[in-house]
Amino acid sequence: MDFGTTLIFSILFGSLGMGYFVYGKKQQAIVPLVAGLALCIFPYFVSSLYLMVLVGIVLTVLPWMV
Repeated sequence: MDFGTTLIFSILFGSLGMGYFVYGKKQQAIVPLVAGLALCIFPYFVSSLYLMVLVGIVLTVLPWMV
């Protein structure tokens, strides 16, 4: 896959994760806090673009479903 696309998705999910993390910390809510931390960390371990997008979408929607 294209390195630029992977980098852009990593930045996107990291930014969303930072927002969830800050929100979870201020509200003292564990689900957004953990989801935000996971969104910030998982792009380092996933090299497949499609898997990265799938995991990122699941982690982004998770706080809204729980």
